[in-house]
Amino acid sequence: MKFLHPFIIFILIVVSSALTPLIAQDEEEQINYFQMEPLDDSLFIFIQQALFIEPPDPKAEIIVDVRDANNQTISIKGALYPFLALPGDLRARIVTYPFKINLEEDIHYGSVFSRVIEKIKINKVLDPPTKQQISSTLWYINPFFELFGAERLGIPLKKDLGLSFGILTRYEGPLNTNFLEANFHILGVYGGAYSNVDALITSFTDNNHNNLIFTSGYQIGYVFPFGNFFEISFLSSIDAFTESQKAQYLNPGKGTVVFNEDGSIKYQAWLVDDSFLNWEFRYPVKLLGATKGRVYAAKYLNEWHFGMDFREMSLAGSTFDFLFDAMTSSEYRQPQYVMTLTIQKIAESWAFSAFSIGPSLILSRLSDGSFGVYKIFVNMRFKMGASL
Repeated sequence: MKFLHPFIIFILIVVSSALTPLIAQDEEEQINYFQMEPLDDSLFIFIQQALFIEPPDPKAEIIVDVRDANNQTISIKGALYPFLALPGDLRARIVTYPFKINLEEDIHYGSVFSRVIEKIKINKVLDPPTKQQISSTLWYINPFFELFGAERLGIPLKKDLGLSFGILTRYEGPLNTNFLEANFHILGVYGGAYSNVDALITSFTDNNHNNLIFTSGYQIGYVFPFGNFFEISFLSSIDAFTESQKAQYLNPGKGTVVFNEDGSIKYQAWLVDDSFLNWEFRYPVKLLGATKGRVYAAKYLNEWHFGMDFREMSLAGSTFDFLFDAMTSSEYRQPQYVMTLTIQKIAESWAFSAFSIGPSLILSRLSDGSFGVYKIFVNMRFKMGASL
């Protein structure tokens, strides 16, 4: 396990570096030419509605120029509008908006290294979560659908009554499991079924020995009613693997089995066909203006997981998602580390704020016994509804 330590330390350093008070910025300075950091969805929407921009983009690039009293403007996604076209109350909120990127700042030779860091406002790096994020009955509501892993897409039919869907488990990386689930939620209780889509694990023909392979089954769970911090669930398979399925899934030619030189099994994918009591302890966090986020520790399928998952974080004009999961202990599999980073605001029109894309990778033991990139693939996230 010693080879895991440097990587964990690196992740902790990256996260903690964003929290250091040495990068606090003086907010008393009067700024007349600035870009608004996309940390207030409602304000961004109100501004665009006042200018009849449809559909409004809560993460739009908005640049305000009030240097010249006779020619004050506001630019939204490159289109220029008179600042006085906005109602007085909105103009006041914009001028006093605390999260600004000063476009008049001095650029020096060290800016190539320090410009982004200098723009971080330490008092807004970490905010309390929203009311919905801490609710034990509304926690499942989630407008984000990720192609591989992460939080489930949660559709509220009537507040605490709704549905959720997901591809892969919440803790897995790209094309590492054939898991697909659908659940029904009511008052903090949920239940549903899972099945298998083998196309999710056939894109790679090597380094499949750490795969998590399912047949079909059911699960029920409950979030304790004191807040969205502890979830317990029970998962059970209903179909055992047949001999033909075992031969199909555990195939050295497909990389799901690796042998030692003496012919004994070195690594082997796990065929999940048992019952498991799972739990997750989490704390909802609003990091860098994230519209949904959590840090967690969990035991899932008797495997230990520690990680974080954030949606729509904003930093220096960029909007991105970040997921990290460390599976540190398992009876059947090698430890693995999943990371996903997707970037928003790269598409046009309605997809500008609805679509996010980037790399997703797994670090683990390779078939030759070394530690490295086990799998890497493109991941995509779609925003199906408004921010939380």
